[in-house]
Amino acid sequence: MRKESAMHRVAVLALPPVVAFDLTIATHVFGHDGQGRYATTVCSPDGGSVPTTTPGLDLTVQAALDALDGADTVIVPGFARGPAPARALDALAEAYRRGARVASICTGAFALAQAGLLDGRRATTHWVHAQALAREHPRVTVDANALYIDQDPVFTSAGLAAGLDLCLYLVGRDHGQSAAIQRARHMVTPLHRAGGQAQFIPAGAQGQDDELAAVTAWANANLHLPITVLDLARQGVVSTRTLHRTFRDRFGMSPQAWLTQQRLRAACALLENGQITVEEVARRTGLGTATNLRTHFHRAFATTPTAYRRAFTP
Repeated sequence: MRKESAMHRVAVLALPPVVAFDLTIATHVFGHDGQGRYATTVCSPDGGSVPTTTPGLDLTVQAALDALDGADTVIVPGFARGPAPARALDALAEAYRRGARVASICTGAFALAQAGLLDGRRATTHWVHAQALAREHPRVTVDANALYIDQDPVFTSAGLAAGLDLCLYLVGRDHGQSAAIQRARHMVTPLHRAGGQAQFIPAGAQGQDDELAAVTAWANANLHLPITVLDLARQGVVSTRTLHRTFRDRFGMSPQAWLTQQRLRAACALLENGQITVEEVARRTGLGTATNLRTHFHRAFATTPTAYRRAFTP
């Protein structure tokens, strides 16, 4: 826990076009009137008007990059992917060098990566963008499953509600769990989920790389079979060594880990059908038994198949 001071200065850096929802998560958690623990400033590379990713909605901010100079925490909300302004990246790097805590919500992780703050670290972002983050920044270990990752003093989170989880987590680090509970209660939301709980990613939702398209398509069509890495290599007409390297480059994980991930995504889709038993879900996804499914499910999502079904079945 960080040492509590009279006022913790938070700078929320809006990179255009900013995701308005992500920005308001940070401003509401840290900047709501009457909280008394944080002084929050929204800034942008130039100050003034900032476009958002929502058509017809622009924001007007009062501060520019000099707001980062004295900030104890800098938060970068999501923004439309692309190169962030160099002066903003320089300001982020300088804030980090002087000891500020730096955090991102959703695609804000791309700005942290562009500033070099994620090199050699684990990081996460919205699962839709995880492959792009890993591909564009190979020195970053991207975890597409985590809701948020604590690599103090650098923190990253997945999209939307996971940003709220991270912000409440930071309140807890600064002022204790009771303060985080109080803040969550005031916002009429449950206390943050643990960062180790996984993002629920729909089966087949991630894009396919041409080099691996045939391999991954075959695997997803045959998940009920006891597929081995050698089977995958044969489908790709490559050696197992080449397959491992390609999977690491494209997915940031081994073929076996990717295969388990696909089985679990397929299991999630089947669990949303309330008529299929957990035992049948395990069989259809190649996980064998209900016990094995529960073990893998808890390890990946920090919950049970039954709890997932209750949450996602109408």
